[in-house]
Amino acid sequence: MAEVKLSLEGEEAGVATEKLFETTGLQGSWEVAPNSLLTKEGTLAVIGTVVGIVGGTIAVAEQIRKWYQEHKRANKKFDVVLVAGDVRVVLENATIEDICAVLEELES
Repeated sequence: MAEVKLSLEGEEAGVATEKLFETTGLQGSWEVAPNSLLTKEGTLAVIGTVVGIVGGTIAVAEQIRKWYQEHKRANKKFDVVLVAGDVRVVLENATIEDICAVLEELES
């Protein structure tokens, strides 16, 4: 089973990551990136590893997209990148299909 790496950078990245794992059906862990400094702008880097999915891939992809949109609407500033093998998706303009492509790496 492949792992999916994710990185969040920005204001409240830790809180956002915690919420991501609590609400989307992703199983894994996360930590503040080594050498990550909380700057005066509130930027923090968080890295995580997704090792499993609870529920179907499409349902989880929809939950990830929903989670991302809700945090963006709340004016939380962060960027999210999902990486699995050679597949890299930035959530800013990602579709459900884009997110599924990364998550399907977990099943291979």
